[in-house]
Amino acid sequence: MALKIRLSRVGTKNEPHYRVVVAEERSRRDGDAVEQIGAYNPRAKGNPLTIKLDRVDYWISKGAKPTSTLHAMIKRSRRAATAAAPAA
Repeated sequence: MALKIRLSRVGTKNEPHYRVVVAEERSRRDGDAVEQIGAYNPRAKGNPLTIKLDRVDYWISKGAKPTSTLHAMIKRSRRAATAAAPAA
């Protein structure tokens, strides 16, 4: 069973919203997910991505591979978390 960390669309027509999920590689895009670990709203101002980085690390340690889109989003989220940590 190969796992992927990917986006799953839940929004309506012309109003996209996505969930960041861990799902089996061969399952459908909006099919059953093993776990929901975040959300992405591309139309939101400010920070459109909320993601649980500890759960991402857990699933990557178990062998899950993020898609190329999610890999870039995770990198951006880690940089934002690192930048916010010293300020707090």
